[in-house]
Amino acid sequence: MPARDLVIGSFNRGKAGEVRDTLQNLSLTIRYLPDFPKIFPVPETAETYSENAILKAKGYAGQTRILTLADDSGLEVDALGGRPGVFSARFGGADASDDDRINLLLEELGDRRPAERTARFVCYMALAAVTADTGLQTDPEVLTLVQGTCEGTIANGPTGTNGFGFDPVFIPQGYTQTFAELPNEVKARISHRAKALEQIRAFLNDWLSVA
Repeated sequence: MPARDLVIGSFNRGKAGEVRDTLQNLSLTIRYLPDFPKIFPVPETAETYSENAILKAKGYAGQTRILTLADDSGLEVDALGGRPGVFSARFGGADASDDDRINLLLEELGDRRPAERTARFVCYMALAAVTADTGLQTDPEVLTLVQGTCEGTIANGPTGTNGFGFDPVFIPQGYTQTFAELPNEVKARISHRAKALEQIRAFLNDWLSVA
């Protein structure tokens, strides 16, 4: 079966790497957004993860005319009323660094006890493709939308370097180390993105067999 192209609809290298590692054994040629010099970023203007994932998947599929996978994910902290949530990547402002966002999160949590530091990572992933070849600029269609969640707590301070975003302060349930301390093979089983990707992989495996 010939390989099909799949665009990973993210400019985040860490995220793109996780997707690539999970899907590398499928009959797919993985493409990245920087492969397309004229592509423009799709704004995350929706108020939910699912809507943002769909916006990006359809937006990049429309520009590239290639099967596209996109996601939206975030950290929900119970003591902060679910914040930063869908605004995780913009927590602290558009120009804030990962360190800035972590420091702001820890500052807002203060000295709360571990039982008051419960949180979860949430990920929605959408696959979109142009399914009708009519010679017209047909809008992409969403093929599937999936969700993955990982429960845990927020550490008192950041530790570890094997990760990005809030990974250095998120301790997944059942573990004593942060995401940024855990090896990739563990994260590939338990993370919110891994759980969503498992569903995407299953879908693609079936879709590629009949496409």
